[in-house]
Amino acid sequence: MRRRRSVLKPARLTPLDILHTGMAGMRNRPMRVVLSALGIAIGIATMISVVGISASSKEELLRELDKLGTNMLVVTPGTDLVSQKPVPMAKDAAGRVARIDGVERVGATGLLDHTVRRSEKIDHMITGGISVQSATEDLLTTLRGSVRSGTWLNAATGKYPSVVLGDVAARRLGITEPGQRVYIDNEYFTVLGILDELPLAPEVARSALVGWEAGRTRLGFDGRPTTIYERSADDRVDAVHGLIPRAVDPQTPHNVEVTDPSSGLRAKAAAEGAFSNLLLGLGGVALLVGGVGVANTMIISVLERRYEIGLRRSIGATRGQIRGQFVTESLLLSGLGGLVGILLGAAATGGYAISNGIPWVIPPWTIGGGFGATLVIGTLAGLYPAVRASRLSPTLALHAA
Repeated sequence: MRRRRSVLKPARLTPLDILHTGMAGMRNRPMRVVLSALGIAIGIATMISVVGISASSKEELLRELDKLGTNMLVVTPGTDLVSQKPVPMAKDAAGRVARIDGVERVGATGLLDHTVRRSEKIDHMITGGISVQSATEDLLTTLRGSVRSGTWLNAATGKYPSVVLGDVAARRLGITEPGQRVYIDNEYFTVLGILDELPLAPEVARSALVGWEAGRTRLGFDGRPTTIYERSADDRVDAVHGLIPRAVDPQTPHNVEVTDPSSGLRAKAAAEGAFSNLLLGLGGVALLVGGVGVANTMIISVLERRYEIGLRRSIGATRGQIRGQFVTESLLLSGLGGLVGILLGAAATGGYAISNGIPWVIPPWTIGGGFGATLVIGTLAGLYPAVRASRLSPTLALHAA
C-alpha cells in the first residue's frame, strides 16, 4: 500500500493574532515608538490646526457678514473727467435713491470743512484724522449700527449743538461717556452718544456726527450729501446697483460711484481659504517626513528582529503572515501618531478660537482625511520593510542571529 503524503498546512492567524504580533515590536521599543509617531503627529496636528483656524476665522467673518448684511451699497460723488474734481450730488439725491424700487432704507452724511477738538486751547491743525459730518436720522438704522453709550440723533437733538462720536473718534478724543463736550467751529457741542464699531462704514467710525439741520444752521452745511448709504432687498441688490447712478444724476450717471462695502469681507473670507491651502501643503510635507521616519523605523526593526523572523518562518509562518505583521505594526504606529496629531490640532484650534473670541470650527472632512492620510502613509511606509522581512531565508536569519 502506498503511504499518504502528509501535506503541510500553513499556520492560520486570526485578525486578533495579527494585531497581537504587530503590537509586539511596539511594546518592546516604547521610546522609538514615541519618536516615530511624533513625526506623524506633528504633520497631522499642523494640517488640522491650519484648516481649523482658517475655518474658524472664516466662520466668524461669515457670521459678521450675516449680521451686517450684504445688501448695503454706498453712493459717493465721482470725479469729473476734465477738472478731476468730485462732482457734488444734488441736495435731494438721498430722496431719489429712496424712490428706487427695492430700496428699503437710506441714510446720508455730508462732510463739513471743520475740525473737532477737546477744547479751543488745542491747535486747530491737530485733527487726529477725525472728520466732522452732518448725518440724517436714518443713518444708524441703515448701517445696522448701535450706540455703545448714550443716544442717537433725533429730530429734536439734531437741531442743537449736539454730536455723536464714532468709536474711533471717541477714542482719539479721549471721550469715554456722553455728557462731555467737544469744540467745533468756535462752539462747544455736547456728546450725546458713542457708537459701537461699524465694520462696513469705517469713515463714520472716524467721524463726529452732528444733525443734518444743525450742520446747516450752525456749521455752514450746504445740504448736499457726500455719501449715501442704502439697504435694498437681497434679491434686488444688483438691480439697484445699476439704477442708482441714473437716479442720482440722470444726465451724467458716470459721475456717480456705487460700491459694495461688504465685498471686502467676502474677499477676506475667500482669502482665508486660499491662504490655508498653502499652509495645508506645508502640513502635508511634515506628514510625508513623518512617514519617512516610520519607514526608517520599520527597516531598522526588521534588521533587529531577524532572529524572530527566522524562528517564526521555521515553525510555519508564511511570507504573507510576516508581511501582515510588519504592515500592521506600521499602521499601528502611524495610527497612534494620527490620533495624537488630531488631538493636538483640535486643542491648538480651540486655544486660538477661545483666545480670539471666535467660533471653534473643525471641518469633519479634515479629521477623516487626516486620519485616512496617516493610514495610507503607514501602509506605504511599512510595505517595503514588510516585503523585505518576508523574503528573509529562515536558515540565514537564524544563522546571522
